[in-house]
Amino acid sequence: MADRIPVIVRETRPEDFDAIIEMCRSVYSSNHPWTAEQLASHHRVFPAGQFVALDAVSGEMLGMSASLIILWDDYEPQGEWRGFTDRGMFTNHDPEYGRTLYGAEVMALPSAQGRGIGTALYKARREVVERLGLLRIRAGSRLRGYGTYAKELTPEAYVLRVVRNELFDPTLSFQLRRGFHVIDVVGRYLRHDEESLGYAATIQWLNSAVAKPEDYGTANPAFRPYVPTE
Repeated sequence: MADRIPVIVRETRPEDFDAIIEMCRSVYSSNHPWTAEQLASHHRVFPAGQFVALDAVSGEMLGMSASLIILWDDYEPQGEWRGFTDRGMFTNHDPEYGRTLYGAEVMALPSAQGRGIGTALYKARREVVERLGLLRIRAGSRLRGYGTYAKELTPEAYVLRVVRNELFDPTLSFQLRRGFHVIDVVGRYLRHDEESLGYAATIQWLNSAVAKPEDYGTANPAFRPYVPTE
């Protein structure tokens, strides 16, 4: 496990773009990295929703997250990542009517695992939701481990076993431990992703400061019912 050198999370700046693109190449070797054009668009439309995690001593880029605000009802629940993010440009960002922070990306360097990078980035994202009085965070949880089980399990059965802690998924298991719940399973979310075969779990975290009792009923009871907590 890597040494516990402190991690700093701050808003993304234009001078971070090159390091983010390099990190993408390291994390997603078989997929295209974010482009400078996309990152500049994120920064232009919603700078408060973009974060980087840095080594507090060296300043090395260790992780990043990207998000936008959407009006969920404008989209098909079975929609693809490219639709929710306007092909990764975030030009569909809707702060006037949207109540959902859509998590388009969270990544961390594999070599920096165990340093709390993902936890720190999700904390920063929740603070945005709370500060802006938004209802929730929703995202597509790329089912990174599904390809290994695809011959024996449907995507829904795989997700159910992950929710029950019978299987470990590198992405979904992490998110469930941070208060997210599964509300659906979708196909063709990431068309060319070899690990997930395109499948993702739609996940949700509710802002308890503004959520109403009926909001807790949107989780799919086949996976895990919501239990409101103080």
